Amino acid sequence: MFEVIVVEKRQEAEGVCSFELRREDGQPLPDFTAGAHIDVCVSAGITRQYSLCNSPLERDRYLIGVLHEPMSRGGSRGMHEGIGVGDRLSISAPRNHFPLTAGARKSVLLGGGIGITPMLAMAFQLAHLEAEFELHYCVREPRRAAFLQQIAASAFARSVHLHFDSGERDQWLDVNQVLAAPRADTHLYVCGPKGFMDHVINTAYRLGWPTGQIHREYFAVPAVAHAVDQAFDVELAESGLVLQVPADKSVLEVLCASGIELPASCRQGVCGACMTAVIDGVPDHRDVFMSDKEHALNDQFTPCCSRSKTPRLVLAL
Repeated sequence: MFEVIVVEKRQEAEGVCSFELRREDGQPLPDFTAGAHIDVCVSAGITRQYSLCNSPLERDRYLIGVLHEPMSRGGSRGMHEGIGVGDRLSISAPRNHFPLTAGARKSVLLGGGIGITPMLAMAFQLAHLEAEFELHYCVREPRRAAFLQQIAASAFARSVHLHFDSGERDQWLDVNQVLAAPRADTHLYVCGPKGFMDHVINTAYRLGWPTGQIHREYFAVPAVAHAVDQAFDVELAESGLVLQVPADKSVLEVLCASGIELPASCRQGVCGACMTAVIDGVPDHRDVFMSDKEHALNDQFTPCCSRSKTPRLVLAL
């Protein structure tokens, strides 16, 4: 983690603020690629992940967009209400779990709501590479559309299509039309609310898009009803240590309480930082970082949120 200063805070749309971050000494920031995010320490004990939405060619600043969530547990509310120009923030170097595919002939970018943020960085990068792409930005109504000035002033403005759920029918997103006739050299990228993403991804599958050409990023783990959690054991293969995971604790919490440190960031199953190899047992996957195909292998799991379907899970720790 290192320190940056907020040099500009701007209201981009209803409920959305952007934050421009720079080093106080003016030195370059660590470089990044489109789709990357940073960890931001909002306050003591609260760290959140935000996608970088400026051009990866820029080395002197990071730009993030933050949606003020009504049910915020302190992250977005803290950024909107507690952070202003001149404040210092502790952030991580960028990490990218949502990269563009090198060599794709065409990229189709679909961003819903605040899911526009990684798509903007992708658009900047693709435009710089003179690669073919189209960006579809979907919001409920115009007052919720962020970064419109930046888009209008960009070199890729003509490649952006705005869609409003509350507008006339011709303003709605026609997913079937956008995703018609999939090609082997075209890749799809989607980010936004769960309902939006499910609709886009399910339509893509129905129209014949291969799994390997569909790329997604969730900002939060969708709420899913689970049976009442049960306690289970985790065995650490290297030491043979066996720890019980109570029904109300995560594997990560139990490991940390026992002095066993793992990399961790989101603690929700979004970022993949805590991914751990499984030697024996069957995980109960609750993350959105891995694909369904990767889940089916049952050789890795995310201890921050996932549990076990078997009485014991043996980990490569």
